[in-house]
Amino acid sequence: MKTIVFLGGGRITTALLTGLTAAKFRAKLVVHDRHSQKLRSLQKEFGITAAPDLEWAMKTADLLIVAVRPQSVRELLCSMPVPARALPALSLAAGIALERLEAWSSPRLRWARAMPSPACRTRHGLTALAFQRRCPRSARQLIESLFAAVGEVFVLPESQFDAFTVLYSVSHGQHMLHAMTQAGVRLGLRRNIAEKAARHALSESILSLRASGASLEDLLREAATPGGTSAAVMASLNDSGYTKMLDRALRAGVRRAKEWGRR
Repeated sequence: MKTIVFLGGGRITTALLTGLTAAKFRAKLVVHDRHSQKLRSLQKEFGITAAPDLEWAMKTADLLIVAVRPQSVRELLCSMPVPARALPALSLAAGIALERLEAWSSPRLRWARAMPSPACRTRHGLTALAFQRRCPRSARQLIESLFAAVGEVFVLPESQFDAFTVLYSVSHGQHMLHAMTQAGVRLGLRRNIAEKAARHALSESILSLRASGASLEDLLREAATPGGTSAAVMASLNDSGYTKMLDRALRAGVRRAKEWGRR
C-alpha cells in the first residue's frame, strides 16, 4: 500500500480526503501541517496519520502532495530537507509552473501539477494534470488513479493550466446562482422559490446537455424560439455585453495566476 503525504491540511486537502474516503481509496494517508489542532481534527474525521515533523513525513512518502497556498509554496520548498531518494512530488498550487517548482526544490523531487476541483469531495471532481518528463511512470499512474477515484481526470499541456484553472471553478456557477436568485427576488418571487428556479435553470441545463447527446449550440437554438421569452433574455444578455464581461473576468483570473507564478 502506497503512502501519500499531504503537505498542508487546508480546504483542498480536506476535500480530497473526503472524496478518497468515500471512494475507499487504498493508500496510507498522512498529513503534515504546522497547526496541531488542524491535524487532530483531520485525524479524528478521516483516520489519517498526523505528521507534525516535516522530515519524518518526507521519509515515509511514496508521493508528496504540496497543498498550500501559491504564495506559501516557495517558503515550504526551501524549508524542506533533501530527500534521501528520488521522490515524486505533486503541486496543487495555481500559477506555479513546473520550472519554478524544480528551481525551488531538491533535484531529487520529480514534479507533477494538478488542478483538482473542490467537487472532488463528492467524487464529481474534474482534475487536470501535467508532468515533468522525468516524473516516473509509476508516479504518473499513482497520481492518475488518485484523482480518478474522485472524478474525471485528464492530462493537459502546462501552457493551458492557468486558463483551465480560472474557467472550471464551481464558484462561477455558485456566483451565477446567487445573482439569478437575487434577480428573481427583485421580480417579486419569494427567495426560496427564486433560488429553486435558478437551481433548476443551471443544473438541468447541464444534465439535459449530457443526456441528449446534442451539441450546446443545437440546444441553444432549440430554446431560443423566435419571439419567445428565452430568446428575449438571451438577446438582452448579448446586447448588454455579457459574453465580453465573462471574457474580461476570466482574463483577470489568468493574470492573477501568472502573478503568483512570477513571485
